[in-house]
Amino acid sequence: MVPRVEGGAPDASRSESGRRSLPAPQRQDGRFGKILSVGFTCAELERFRGREVEDLIGPELKLLFVGINPGLWTAAVQTHFAHPANRFYPALLRAGIIDRTISPAEGMSDEDHAHLRSRGIGITNLVRRASARASELSRAELREGGEGLLEVVAEHRPAVVAIAGITAYRLAFGERRATLGRQSQAGDCAARWSGAALWVVPNPSGLNAHETTSTLAAA
Repeated sequence: MVPRVEGGAPDASRSESGRRSLPAPQRQDGRFGKILSVGFTCAELERFRGREVEDLIGPELKLLFVGINPGLWTAAVQTHFAHPANRFYPALLRAGIIDRTISPAEGMSDEDHAHLRSRGIGITNLVRRASARASELSRAELREGGEGLLEVVAEHRPAVVAIAGITAYRLAFGERRATLGRQSQAGDCAARWSGAALWVVPNPSGLNAHETTSTLAAA
């Protein structure tokens, strides 16, 4: 459930299907970054700044995706990568990692959660607090988040960890020369990541204009 917000921000509840119900649309601004088609104004989204989103991790975790931190829309509907402009789930579908369409903008259904878990897919974040842009995070937050991620990986032992965002990865782990793709397992890297294969993939946010759904799927 989305926490209640003082001051009249929209609340969300689950329908019988398990999908979160949101208020009726208020307006839709076609300009990039202001898609308000499920009832949030910019002012309402601001009320979710600093909120956290629970990790999606099942008992048989194989592939752990790591976002930078929740966006405000994600925090509002308590669903990872939920903004309508985000290409995360379309890219997973195109890559064959999932085999059903997931439309998270109004909140993910119980069936969606079960589908991801059944395929061994998990989602977490480097930094837990929500912000409008990842650039609002400090280097100290990213470094602390990196240490926390290593603890999550050590606990759940996924076979693969995929961090979405090269700049955040470089800052969180001090890997200034890192590039996109699979990271080296040389030295103590394998032990550091508890044996998981480590990949850094492009950020699927709509703010990342350099990538398309097709290039993200290929990554």
